[in-house]
Amino acid sequence: MELFLQQVFNGIMFGSTYAIVALGLTLVMGILNIPNFAHGHLYMLGGYVTFFFINNIGLGYWPALLLSVIVLGLVGMAMERIVYRPLKDAPHINAFIAAIGALLFLESLALVVWGPQGLRINNPYPQIYNVMGITIGLQRLLVIIGTAILILMLHLFLKKTLMGTTIEAVAQNREGAMLNGINVNRVSGITFFISSATAAVAASFLSPIFMLSPAMGAILGMKAFIIVILGGMGSIPGAILGGYILGLIEALGGGYISAEYKDVFAFGALIIILSIKPTGIFGKKEG
Repeated sequence: MELFLQQVFNGIMFGSTYAIVALGLTLVMGILNIPNFAHGHLYMLGGYVTFFFINNIGLGYWPALLLSVIVLGLVGMAMERIVYRPLKDAPHINAFIAAIGALLFLESLALVVWGPQGLRINNPYPQIYNVMGITIGLQRLLVIIGTAILILMLHLFLKKTLMGTTIEAVAQNREGAMLNGINVNRVSGITFFISSATAAVAASFLSPIFMLSPAMGAILGMKAFIIVILGGMGSIPGAILGGYILGLIEALGGGYISAEYKDVFAFGALIIILSIKPTGIFGKKEG
């Protein structure tokens, strides 16, 4: 029983990270209808930027996290302006190729600046507690609580603010929003800012626990797409639920079967769920 509860806690922690990253990816896909293959590498860059502010500038953990969020948000806006906006009227394959070029650029940038060796941020909250036989690290608990707060804040932003309502309007009908005088380019830039900022938050939360590496964004980016498909393309609740489902599947599979194959479980879950519901958990059939 203790093993089960421990793996559930670990699964919720991993699922929290997946949910944040997939949530940002879902926002971008809803606005541009183009998968941002570089999203996982923005996550990677967010971790390195936080590392830079802590280890090179000497800032504390929370100021470094805040600055990383701002920097990655601006990087996301620049990516939208330079990479995606010029291709909005081009065939979709052009945007796919540009996105792959962007992720290769970000990974090469990290290799040049920080090198191939693994780096780690000093854990600001190394305390470990034992509750009912479950080992709970304070930093891991921070990931779970921070994710819940971030999801709530994003929900309130989308539902209770004018800009959030505008973003949802563009996601539902881009042409209709333009006809009603909404500056779609401005909305796209802001959406990329939010999306990249959430990736930076996820990386900053997890970097004190796991090593940083230039290639770390590739597997997480792939999992983010799996989560988006599992939850239903463009569904924000689906992205959140899909993230936690994937985290629990990996943790329980790794704990009871083999940790070496935990990444395989993600693809297995994708096949099983899509065979039952091809549109994803919250996806709707096009009518």
